[in-house]
Amino acid sequence: MNKIKLYLTVALLFILSLHLYAADPVLKKNDQLPYLTKQGNTTQLIVDNKPFIICGGELGNSTFTSIEYMAPVWPKLKALNMNTVLAPVYWELIEPEEGEFAFELYDQLIGEARKMDLKLILLWFGSWKNSMSSHAPAWVKTDQKRFPRAKDENGISQEILTPLSKNNLKADMNAFNALMRHISEIDSANNTVIMIQPENEIGMLPSARDYSNLANEKFNAPVPIELIKYMTDNRGTLVPEFRAVWERSGSKTKGTWEEVFGKGVHTDEIFMAWHFASYTNAIVETGKKIYPLPMFVNAALNRPDTAPGKGYPSAGPLPHLMDIWKAGGPAIDFLAPDIYFPNIQHWCDLYTRNNNPLFIPEAGIDNGTAAKAFFTLGRYESLGFSPFSVESIENPEESDLAKAYDIIKQITPLITKHQGSDIIDGILVDKKNPEMKVQFGEYEFTVRHTHTLGWEAEAVDEHWVPGGAIIIRTGENEFYVAGSGIAITFIDNSDPGKRIGILKTEEGGLKDNKWQVIRHLNGDQTHQGRHIRVFRNDFSIQRFELYEYR
Repeated sequence: MNKIKLYLTVALLFILSLHLYAADPVLKKNDQLPYLTKQGNTTQLIVDNKPFIICGGELGNSTFTSIEYMAPVWPKLKALNMNTVLAPVYWELIEPEEGEFAFELYDQLIGEARKMDLKLILLWFGSWKNSMSSHAPAWVKTDQKRFPRAKDENGISQEILTPLSKNNLKADMNAFNALMRHISEIDSANNTVIMIQPENEIGMLPSARDYSNLANEKFNAPVPIELIKYMTDNRGTLVPEFRAVWERSGSKTKGTWEEVFGKGVHTDEIFMAWHFASYTNAIVETGKKIYPLPMFVNAALNRPDTAPGKGYPSAGPLPHLMDIWKAGGPAIDFLAPDIYFPNIQHWCDLYTRNNNPLFIPEAGIDNGTAAKAFFTLGRYESLGFSPFSVESIENPEESDLAKAYDIIKQITPLITKHQGSDIIDGILVDKKNPEMKVQFGEYEFTVRHTHTLGWEAEAVDEHWVPGGAIIIRTGENEFYVAGSGIAITFIDNSDPGKRIGILKTEEGGLKDNKWQVIRHLNGDQTHQGRHIRVFRNDFSIQRFELYEYR
């Protein structure tokens, strides 16, 4: 009898679980929601149960606000060979009256993206967009007693909601939770929305910190124990800029902000970073409980040799503040740089410290955009790349970005299969830096801009369009290269007596994850076996095999 009762109980529980699974669309699809996972030493984004590389583009701030305005934009995005659109959701549009939500516009826009087979990363323009609170609803903006502003050192209110107000946090959180709940209801079966960016380029202007009464009270209080614990637990891996600040003040483990970090605008910035991070973390935590998509924050980068609040928005998720943001925002999946400065490698190096996955949600559009996409995906195995105001690209189907995204999408299975194993690298070369050396085990590749050969008409120009590529080692002597404007020569570092030659070269593409040869390359196309080459105006994938001789 006991066995029969046990069997009946198990059967009833199984049937009940099936009913719950069928009744709850989020529960039903949770195992298929986009998520981040580790592969080797890199992080991958999984979408529809397979690794996904974001060939993205962010829309201008006001583009995604009507069906009519977007109608001619969708074909441009498809012509660019994008697979993901970064698009804002305005707090003022979804909650025009407190507690009354309107999602019809975004339902239609998400539906249009789905029809175009495009994924979406939604940018929550809530409390802050580029530091300012310009996208808060009118009922928030006009009730400054209930929803207080940050103040500068002269006590002048700014168009910035203070992160130290519980009312501000609660209002933003309620709206964000409503958004996440609605996305779960309309999209959990489709995964059109694959990630969320809560807020946008958070930071304090024109002062390094808020001087409101709420802020002053907290500034003169002890540093939160949670931050102190993070600092002591991670002392050995703190970013050097932040560790140096702490050590200069004696590495204290208790005291006010100025007692622990010293007096100065650097402490003002650390203080604000903690409160911005804690505020955003609370929003992310509650949002993920409703619909657990990956969530990240982006940064307007700090200009060198300028003061926080004056030369750049203070206290955002910046390289020197990464530890503050990780301590205050443990629910935030990663910190992402918006890169408009020319030295992209410098910023990518900073943002890949301490296992922070790299994603570039905004980048400037210039003649090197396509090359930078190749470089960041190869060198840093980034989650993806996304130029800003992408709909402004003229003749999108003929653009370098469209050509780059076409071949990146083709080789995505190759990239994702080999990520995390130190057998992928990226190339970025221009007139100022025409050569890079990269290592693949015993092989050393010297990669030069093809204009160094002097065979292209543009080689005499004052400025060169940058060349870029992704190189993948797929076998002991087999490699793939995808890119433009690069020429590769080879040596074997393990034995100077060995000579390295090209055994075979093919130009082709991948269809259904299978390599298809378009041309067998030799003769002039490899300079009689001297190098692998893709001219600047070409965008192609080549598979080649090396051999040794003496």
